[in-house]
Amino acid sequence: MSPPGPAWPRLRVLQALWALLVVLLAPWRLWAIKNTQECTWQVVLNNFETVGKKDASDRFVDQEPLYTVDKVFSLLVDAPIDPDEVRGLVSGKRERSWTCTPLGSGHLPTLSLQTYLGFPYYLKINYSCKGESSEALVRKGHLTGLKPVVLVTFQSPVNFHRWKIEQLQIQMEAAPFRSRERCNAEEVCLMSWYTPMPIKNGSVVMRVDVSSNGLGPFIPNKRFQVNINGFLERQRDNTLQFTVGNELFNLIPRYFVNVPSRPLWYTVDQAPVFILGGIPEEKAILLTDTNFKDFFLVELSIDSCWVGSFYCPQTSFTATIYDAIATESTLFIRQNQLIYYFTGTYTTLHESNRGSERWVRVLANECIKKLCPVHFHSNGSEYVMALTTGKHEGYVHFGTITVVNCSITWAVFIAGDYNLLLLVEIEDPSTRKYFQVVSYDLVSDYLVVLYTIPEFIPDARGLEFLMVLGTESYTNFPMVPKGMSYNPYNNLLFIWGNFLLQSYNSENFIYLADFPKELSIKYLVNSFYGDTAIVTETEEIWYLLEGSYQVYKLFPSKGWEVHVSLQVMQQSSLYAPNETMVTLFYEDHRLYQLVYLIDNQQGRLVKRLVPVGQLLMYQQISNDYLLERQGSHLTLSFTNFCPFTVMRLRDLPNPQIYTRQERYRAQPPRVLEPGGFHSDNSLAVYQGLVYYLLWLHSKYDKPYADPVHDPTWRWWKNKKQDQDYYFYLASNWRSAGSVHVDMASYEKIYDLKAENELPERIFLDKGTSYRFSVFLTAREPEPLHGPSFQVQSKLGLAVVLADPECIEAVVKEKVLVNRNSVLFWVTLSDKRFCFDQGISGHHLMKTSMLLKVAGSSGHCFQNTHQGPRMQGNLMVPVLIGCPPGKRLAFDITYTLEYNRLQNKHYFDCVHVAPEMPCFLFRDIFYPFFLIQDLVTGDSGSFQGSYVLKVVGGGPTQDTIKEYSEEDIYRFNSPLDKTGSLIWTTRNTTTTEDSAFNILSHNSLGIEWLCMENSPCHDTIPHSIFASEFFFKVLVSNRGVDKSTYCDYQLTFQLHIHGLPLSARRAFLILMVSASLFVGLVILYVISCLLSPYVVKVCNVLCWKINNIIAWESYIYSIASDTRAFSNTSGTKSGESSGGISRVVSMVAGENKTDTKETLRKKPIS
Repeated sequence: MSPPGPAWPRLRVLQALWALLVVLLAPWRLWAIKNTQECTWQVVLNNFETVGKKDASDRFVDQEPLYTVDKVFSLLVDAPIDPDEVRGLVSGKRERSWTCTPLGSGHLPTLSLQTYLGFPYYLKINYSCKGESSEALVRKGHLTGLKPVVLVTFQSPVNFHRWKIEQLQIQMEAAPFRSRERCNAEEVCLMSWYTPMPIKNGSVVMRVDVSSNGLGPFIPNKRFQVNINGFLERQRDNTLQFTVGNELFNLIPRYFVNVPSRPLWYTVDQAPVFILGGIPEEKAILLTDTNFKDFFLVELSIDSCWVGSFYCPQTSFTATIYDAIATESTLFIRQNQLIYYFTGTYTTLHESNRGSERWVRVLANECIKKLCPVHFHSNGSEYVMALTTGKHEGYVHFGTITVVNCSITWAVFIAGDYNLLLLVEIEDPSTRKYFQVVSYDLVSDYLVVLYTIPEFIPDARGLEFLMVLGTESYTNFPMVPKGMSYNPYNNLLFIWGNFLLQSYNSENFIYLADFPKELSIKYLVNSFYGDTAIVTETEEIWYLLEGSYQVYKLFPSKGWEVHVSLQVMQQSSLYAPNETMVTLFYEDHRLYQLVYLIDNQQGRLVKRLVPVGQLLMYQQISNDYLLERQGSHLTLSFTNFCPFTVMRLRDLPNPQIYTRQERYRAQPPRVLEPGGFHSDNSLAVYQGLVYYLLWLHSKYDKPYADPVHDPTWRWWKNKKQDQDYYFYLASNWRSAGSVHVDMASYEKIYDLKAENELPERIFLDKGTSYRFSVFLTAREPEPLHGPSFQVQSKLGLAVVLADPECIEAVVKEKVLVNRNSVLFWVTLSDKRFCFDQGISGHHLMKTSMLLKVAGSSGHCFQNTHQGPRMQGNLMVPVLIGCPPGKRLAFDITYTLEYNRLQNKHYFDCVHVAPEMPCFLFRDIFYPFFLIQDLVTGDSGSFQGSYVLKVVGGGPTQDTIKEYSEEDIYRFNSPLDKTGSLIWTTRNTTTTEDSAFNILSHNSLGIEWLCMENSPCHDTIPHSIFASEFFFKVLVSNRGVDKSTYCDYQLTFQLHIHGLPLSARRAFLILMVSASLFVGLVILYVISCLLSPYVVKVCNVLCWKINNIIAWESYIYSIASDTRAFSNTSGTKSGESSGGISRVVSMVAGENKTDTKETLRKKPIS
């Protein structure tokens, strides 16, 4: 086996001449670029404690928000972000304590954000240039106005049942910050730029693009992968430890030297962590969360048992991890015949600590010979397939599928059709073994043979490709299939082994004869954007451009030798005399190698670019040249086979309506510091502002539409009028906390412009089109024909559609004779019948469009600052269905206005709720809805048809209950005969089965009934005010609106007041009220007749009571006087007491006599 690197002999003169030749042929534009400094961005992750520390770097482990930011905001009084103004911002007067719940963005509160929170990490940004000090460069950049611009792109989640599907970005400007290191300079020694590193619920993969603001030195844009690593755990001493095993710190050469390379398998665009096995006799893997920018060698904590038996034959035991697959949150490995999985701790996905504590063994009773990856998720899930051997040979575990008398070599899952393609080896006793491609439908459980692979390799007779029809001649080389590869965007299926077959329908195959039959393919690497790399058993690297039939050898080749020679001349650290390729993979449509280098007895792993365009250009130059003698010296001339000199994309529409990218913009707060440097407090404010901006984004997806279609409107709606005042404070350096927040710096961007290149993907709704133009300039005119004939004959543009029955392309040509050019207008349109209605962003159909300039494959290159890249072939994935970011909202503003106009009045509830106005029961209800595009900012009245159903309700919001399907039918269907209807309408349009009414914006309104058997009938009021009821209403256009692929489903609560009582209850209340009234009248009459007698009796009683009180008072006073007299006299006690007794008796007798006489003298009335 030869390693994927040069044998590194002494540089021969020819190699040096070729390298010199390539340099001399570089265009002057590249010379201009080379004359500038070779600078690059550097990004690391810092937590709050390591901000400002030199060489500090952290791993993305923590996923919980921080509360410490709120302490800083409490100082910002009399500011646009006064925390007291924020409380209750969304929920009106009601406030609740918040908890982290599944919203659209970040760990964000449920109702009202009572505190500003922060994300756990910052991005620390620097840049360096070749041959210069990075510290001095950063200071210079700051003084010249350089500010890095960071664009964070959140990958949409797999589980769309739990999380909202959206394409979300946030653009932030970095804030300068002084280092905490000791400094003797007056202003600054060390500095860096910082931005918050935001987190979004449902997303664990983040793409960070760093660019310049246009000031300072030229620094090319650079992309970084900043992913959450759920397989690390923070210990009590704040150190990090792997949960899957133990980290090994010594990369022993035997792990990599002369070890065969292996494929890197993962769920495309979704896996935050990549793993790679294949380390001989070690249960260890390479693990990375930065796409191998850095990595870890981890020894797995698995039992390493071996259960070989008669039913599961194993020739030998090994600790090597052979198959390793990474998904969004789970890792799968195969060791011997055993399968294990480990789920990481991702609270942003699961909201709880659901990570595995140990490796879990699955399919314990099966003998697994191979794991097959499923590169794309579908139906809200990810998949891994396992092929068995031994007693269950012929089983594939994706579910369980069995084929008798066969062995399954490979399996491919096609999510769009929900079926499996199986590469099956058939054992027929009467004939030799042969292979078939079998399709298994997982829905209908139907198995069909699509293609039988020929026994021998066809004889192409010098052709580049050959259509395999069964009538062609064959060589003596047997076909040995080893695997399959499928691209769901262009339906291209490869079957590979010691040959290469391709097919667009899995039935008719083309044999690619450029690949030599003497070699055997080990694995294929697909970019899924039109490029395929091939690795053979001898570690050769080949390249295939999809849509063409030429297979190019990249390594070893003359082009590779030239490239390596130039790298050696530049003293590149990415190449060494002794190399071993570990794996090959695509990242951002570019091919990369992971290579183990041994240089000066030191081994290291490096990730390096495989410059496919440059290698092909070098190879083309080295193969096609001519030496011509001019006078006494020889001159070199080259043939350029590219049919054009210029290719430009023009008239591209604004991208957001097709890419569905939602983008927010946030700038750091202005600091009142002469040098413009931020402090810990101002960076904390920046964190809180970005957090709150994303929280507003998540809260905006609510049923009731705001008067202004923008998530940030509620943030500043009460502060906009004071904007000049806050600016005045900042201009006079009087802002609280020395921080000024510009309200215009936190907004949503709706008008992004095209960048003269096709978007990464295109979303098409029903009947929509994407239109652009391609400008081509021909290479040279021919004198034999007219210029128009020359341009037309030389330049041709082909548009290849993966599914022409679903999409169509129209190409119009305009010849520009005076410019020796052709302008092609291309219109890509949906045909309106290939997709049923679906939820926004769900179950989209994958297809693609390929633009191909005739004769450009492998011949045309464009020079960029990153080197030559291939030109002339452009593949764009197209997703058909309901695009993400579209929603149906209840237009409460226009509904109130129109209802007031039609009903001549409007009565709200006694207790007004601004977020949910009331509607009167006896009024006709006219609902209106909006179609809101969260990406472009468009908001317009919904003009389609819809079905309205009451699916729940209750007298209060807390008592709302869901109705069953049977109840929903009874409460909403005009066919109901049980007296259960809640509402009706004068519209006569119904669904096909007449079960429900069809409404539109022109409908005649809804009349509330609340019939006898409906839940809102006879609602008892809870106070002296009229009865109220809350309806849970579902509005859907599915099956009744043919204008869109979107299945708009809106569920909202409707507050109705003034509900009437039932006749029985009303009569009962009337009788009770009348009885009470009559009783009160009778009581009044009786009281009037008896009042004189009652008054007289009361007077007598009062008189007697007064006399009794007076008599008691007199007795008490006489007793008091007698006691006083006895105390002052010196008489004996016996005599005194006797005298007093007689006196008292005499007085009492006299009083009694007087009283009797008085009564006798009083006349009787």
